[in-house]
Amino acid sequence: MCTKGIPIVQAAELRLAQVQPSTQPMTPKAAIERLFTSKQIQTDWFTPSFLSQIPVSPQQVIESLKTALGAYQGVQEIGEDYLIIFDRGSVPTKIVLDASGRITGLLFEAPRAKLSSLNEAIAQFKTLPGKVSLLVLEDNKERAALNATTSLAVGSAFKLAVLEALKGQIASGKRSWSDVVELQPNWKSLPSGILQNWPDGSRLTVETLAALMISQSDNTATDSLIYWVGKEAIEAVTSRNRPFLTTRELFLLKTDQNEALLQRYRAGDEAQRRTVLNEVNQLPPPELTAIGSSPKALDVEWFFTAQELCSLIEKVADLPLMSINPGVARAKDWQRLAFKGGSEPGVLNLTTWLLGKTGKRYCVAATWNNDESLDEVRFMSLYNGLLETLK
Repeated sequence: MCTKGIPIVQAAELRLAQVQPSTQPMTPKAAIERLFTSKQIQTDWFTPSFLSQIPVSPQQVIESLKTALGAYQGVQEIGEDYLIIFDRGSVPTKIVLDASGRITGLLFEAPRAKLSSLNEAIAQFKTLPGKVSLLVLEDNKERAALNATTSLAVGSAFKLAVLEALKGQIASGKRSWSDVVELQPNWKSLPSGILQNWPDGSRLTVETLAALMISQSDNTATDSLIYWVGKEAIEAVTSRNRPFLTTRELFLLKTDQNEALLQRYRAGDEAQRRTVLNEVNQLPPPELTAIGSSPKALDVEWFFTAQELCSLIEKVADLPLMSINPGVARAKDWQRLAFKGGSEPGVLNLTTWLLGKTGKRYCVAATWNNDESLDEVRFMSLYNGLLETLK
């Protein structure tokens, strides 16, 4: 499972080197305007090193933003940064040009839909195809809800349950944040994350594993904690998800060569599913190339309601590791926040706990499932716009 933190196209690492205006034939604002007003984007507007780092063409990025937010209106300067205005929202943007006026760094932050109220947010989320759930709590009281008691696949947001079970064991004295775990080969999964590339036997503290699981959505760190904490302890936190899957098990079930195992798992009861997982765990690790880009078997996943996600994040929001990755929320807008999201093809979740400048506590949990590819930019812009109405 992959959680993207801010899953908006982030073209390349922004370099903050300053360029003297006297040697720069084009201003940054003009460069942004050209991107959004030209019918065809030219590659020579960018440095070759920049183009080599981005996964999709700049044209695709621009079109996706226009599709989600409507027609381009203009650019506002905000200090050293910029705000691109559209009919239905805006996108905070950072840009760096080289001495020739070519783009060498470009970052589109999470877009914000223009929403006048929570009711409008609910109405917009209802227009998304497939299944959608949304819950907004203020001081644990419901402010807005859409299918908030419907369980949907949530991708890596399930890691909140792993963290809650771990926190409970630490509180009871059974475990400690300083416990050291040796990385086992059969715990290694696929990205996101970094630990899949570390040597077997690498020693990490439980706190490091938890921080990687939440902030980078490291799947190998997650599976290590699932085995360290124990599946039974996690199933006690979320009885719906029995048997509780590791990320490696899910990846193996969804590879094409294991179709027979997948069908047996889907058709089986809990005991039969556990038998299938015993067979799955005898298999070599999955290859990244074996994982498709289209939604597959969305009934084999981790399922939570928006209410359950808000309950889980409330219980772990006090942990410092929960704020390493702020998700789509801007940390400067809040006293404190905690975030976990999740995604796989056809699945997208964002769950954020926030402490406002006025002292009010919020939870915003949104999930989208569909058997077709998701418009992530649209979903993110609606979610971020909703946060804007709360701050």
